Amino acid sequence: MAASGEARMERQVAEGEVFETDVPARLDRLPWDRFHWLIVIALGITWTLDGLEVTLVGSLAAAIHESPSLALSETQVGLSASAYLIGAVLGAVGFGWLTDRWGRRKLFFITVGLYLAASIATGFSWDFWSFALFRALTGAGIGGEYAAVNSAIQEMIPARKRGTVDLAVNGTFWAGAALGALSALVVLDPAVVDPEIGWRAAFIVGGALAFVIMLLRKWVPESPRWLMTHGHADKASRIVREIEDGVASRHGPLPPPQYGPVRLRRRGHTSLRDVVHIMLQRQRQRTVLGVTLMACQAFCYNAIFFTYALVLTKFYGIASHEVGWYILPFALGNLMGPLLLGPLFDSIGRRVMITLTYAVAGILMALSGYAFQQGWLSAWEQTLAWTVIFFFASPAASAAYLTVGEAFPLEMRAIAIALFYAFGTAIGGVAGPTLFGWLIESGERGDIFWGFMLAAVLMLVAAATEWRLGFAAEKKPLEDVSAPLSLHSEEDSASVR
Repeated sequence: MAASGEARMERQVAEGEVFETDVPARLDRLPWDRFHWLIVIALGITWTLDGLEVTLVGSLAAAIHESPSLALSETQVGLSASAYLIGAVLGAVGFGWLTDRWGRRKLFFITVGLYLAASIATGFSWDFWSFALFRALTGAGIGGEYAAVNSAIQEMIPARKRGTVDLAVNGTFWAGAALGALSALVVLDPAVVDPEIGWRAAFIVGGALAFVIMLLRKWVPESPRWLMTHGHADKASRIVREIEDGVASRHGPLPPPQYGPVRLRRRGHTSLRDVVHIMLQRQRQRTVLGVTLMACQAFCYNAIFFTYALVLTKFYGIASHEVGWYILPFALGNLMGPLLLGPLFDSIGRRVMITLTYAVAGILMALSGYAFQQGWLSAWEQTLAWTVIFFFASPAASAAYLTVGEAFPLEMRAIAIALFYAFGTAIGGVAGPTLFGWLIESGERGDIFWGFMLAAVLMLVAAATEWRLGFAAEKKPLEDVSAPLSLHSEEDSASVR
């Protein structure tokens, strides 16, 4: 890092003062480097933890239901999943607001610390209410991570790879899911450990892993783009220079910037009134698009995945300690979707690929729901069907986060991501697990079929909305996709480069 003497000389731009910065162009010209791997691993591991958390609850649902100390009903299992999502919604909004005000880096540590404490506390739950409370607090930590981490990753990854990397990072949720499924095979095997101890140990160990994240994040700098829009132009330039020096020492001379500097006028904090005006007036179509994509994928994912184990145990007679074997291929399919299809979102383009993945997932969901109702599928065939469906649904869901991050100005990026995550999860995610838990408790395949059909229709609605309202963002600087609020003039806003 720079010497302390240089740091003391850095000047913060006064409010209202106009300044020029080439930080975006310098970040976007960088060749892929180990610095970018640090960003991906240290920040993207959030999704791995979320996948671990969600899969543990999904895999452990039957064991928690059968736990002599908790003895939760199927409906209470669904309610506890909804509690996690409610916590995530509140955490996303609260921490998202602070992320735009305090910076990305400070919130990295606050949110992961909350996750750590709450996840460990879940392992010591003594009844439904304590379990639901600790799940809600765990969700709050993860929800806050979504806002801080998504915004930082998009702001520091070169534009030409932003879509590929963002989808891959969001897809690592399923690496955590696979890890959770494998862990469940151990902690739920009566021959290895008492299941009553096993499910508790799984939450405690999962929370303890967050210590590793804190160590990695020590080396992640504040987002230079956040710094420049908050008047810290000198500090932003210094951080980029340090990154450039490291990259150049490993790759040789850097290529010239592909576009020029931006002229900004230092503003005060973006108010809630500004956010509401931009979302409901200036960028109304993007708001409709973001809410639709987030809500539809959230309902589909949370409804199916949070109750996955209950379907297998109730309708296919799978023992609770064997559920992990069925979740593992499902998780791997979800992981491979963004990894294999992600580059197409940067080459073919966002609009075509988002429309395609949502539509294919919706059609296949309807077909598999009918097959389930007719009793045509075995447990493994049902798992294969869901694996294929979510191979397409996974990059679609990841693209929803990519879309809402790119759609709005830098000064409100974190709160925008948080609000859309909150809206989408509240509309589609909280209701989904509770509804499906209730449908499963009825024991009727026909009832569950209508739940599948609802999820399918919502995915098709999202596909149609993307085709109608989608916008081109592939390979473009963030400042071109949505001009910063602090751009000096309307003329600059029309042509940033």
